[in-house]
Amino acid sequence: MTSFLLALQFLTIIPVRLKDVNAKLMARSMIWFPFVGAILGFILIAAADLLSRSGFPSLSVDTVVIILLVLLTGGMHLDGLSDTFDAVLSGKNKEEMLRIMRDSHAGVMGILAIVSIILLKIAFLYAISSPLKPMALVLMCIVSRWSMVFSMFLFPYAREEGKAKAYINGMNLKTFILATLVVLVFIMGIFSMMEASIFLLVAVCTYLIGGSFNKKIGGITGDTLGALCEINEVVILASVIIISKIL
Repeated sequence: MTSFLLALQFLTIIPVRLKDVNAKLMARSMIWFPFVGAILGFILIAAADLLSRSGFPSLSVDTVVIILLVLLTGGMHLDGLSDTFDAVLSGKNKEEMLRIMRDSHAGVMGILAIVSIILLKIAFLYAISSPLKPMALVLMCIVSRWSMVFSMFLFPYAREEGKAKAYINGMNLKTFILATLVVLVFIMGIFSMMEASIFLLVAVCTYLIGGSFNKKIGGITGDTLGALCEINEVVILASVIIISKIL
């Protein structure tokens, strides 16, 4: 239970205040990342249902839902996205890119990345048919957070020290398998070719995107994990649109 609460504390603004935290507990909390994603997804579904029943038009509902997700996560992943894009698009060397990621000021590319990601999420969510939206929201939140665990399993930490180091250094095969099983349990509950296809697509995207970060900065960081989560959320929503028209 403590490891679950730690995952909730790390990934959301839900008021959990654990003080006695060690590296082993932090590593174990990664098992629960997808489960925390499920909680976020169900909160979004409830909010969307409430707004729809109150008479708000679809675009307004979808916009509020995406903003709510930003608020629930404290904008943490968007901050990572901004720092990552400022760094990797700077044209600098590895050391300079890592320094840029730690700069508290957002650059032009970082701001553009945030605006683009939010607009894409709203546009893609709006384009998804109403019956598929609840599934899309839950899948988006669960699988994108699993992708962070997968990235930490695949790639080393790029810094000597940092907030994400304990998580990445504590990663092992058992943790990855258990986190994956959490995802599969949810997917099996609503299993169809669509969910399976999207899960595999996100795995491939995680490998390719994480590999690109690994090539540029020699590994991954907390910022690149946030960027990966945000990008995969867009990938999942876009995939629901495309696959629903094929199947």
